[in-house]
Amino acid sequence: MKVTLKLYAMLSDYLPDAARKSNALELELDAGTTPAQLIAGQNLPLKLCHLVLVDGVFIPPATRATRPLVDGETLAIWPPIAGG
Repeated sequence: MKVTLKLYAMLSDYLPDAARKSNALELELDAGTTPAQLIAGQNLPLKLCHLVLVDGVFIPPATRATRPLVDGETLAIWPPIAGG
């Protein structure tokens, strides 16, 4: 199945150079892959994967290891961001 991974802010450094312009990388994954498995497989620092969305819907930390991704979905991840 194909899934699009989008990484924002400092996490975009984990994308290949060619994907950094769009912050997106299309991946071919096994059926049933979860967000947690994708995060681990891309060697993303778990503590920096703060806001995780699938097609714009927040995925709480407790369900990231059990919610399977589906063909065509987009997984977007943001690190913790401070501001004021």
